[in-house]
Amino acid sequence: MTTFDQILFNVFNHFKKRLPKKANNIAIAYITLLQASIVLFLGVFFSVFLRQMRVSTMSSHKAWILFVVVCIALYFKNWIQYSGKKRIALNAKKTKVKTKSYNIYLLWVLPVAIIGLSIILMQA
Repeated sequence: MTTFDQILFNVFNHFKKRLPKKANNIAIAYITLLQASIVLFLGVFFSVFLRQMRVSTMSSHKAWILFVVVCIALYFKNWIQYSGKKRIALNAKKTKVKTKSYNIYLLWVLPVAIIGLSIILMQA
């Protein structure tokens, strides 16, 4: 299991107790937000790096459109991957092996911190 799988199941199990019908949707939205924030940070980092190297690759408008398309693709990939039989198989695999448990509050701060770092880097 990858780190994203472990994080997804940690969020899923946390919300399964309170909101059993919405837990999967919340977990998929969370993992998509986390992956999108990482993509945003990498995009901003490379944009600043290439700007300082005086390399003109694409306009800012096209880069934001590409980011939105990547976010939609991430959500679709996560929805396909974690909504059906594969999630059940991964959950069964998770119960056999002792996996790491993450603090839910730290998990919710993680995407916010990455987005904050992206905004600070964007200002540079």
